[in-house]
Amino acid sequence: MPTIATRRYLISGMVQGVGFRWFTQAEGNRLGVSGWVRNLPSGQVEAVARGTASQLDAFESMLRQGPDGAFVTDLHFSENSDDLTGLTSFEIRS
Repeated sequence: MPTIATRRYLISGMVQGVGFRWFTQAEGNRLGVSGWVRNLPSGQVEAVARGTASQLDAFESMLRQGPDGAFVTDLHFSENSDDLTGLTSFEIRS
C-alpha cells in the first residue's frame, strides 16, 4: 500500500484574481488529493494536500503551471503534519 503524505505549499507570483483557487480545487479533486487552498494577505496562495507521492508530485506540477492568466514565480513546499483524514475532497477556504 502506498504511503500517504501531507504537504503544505506556498505559491507566489500572479496567483490571486486569476482563478487559482478554483483551478487548484478542480485539479486536486481530479487527482484524488484531499486538502484545501486559500488566498493569503501577502498575495500568495497556500495549499495543503494529502495523497500518495505520485499524486502530490502531479499536484505540485499543476501548481507550478497554474490556470490561464496566472504566473507562478516561486513555489515552496514542506512536509506537513496537519491531520486531513476527515477531508474526502479538495476544498477552497477563505
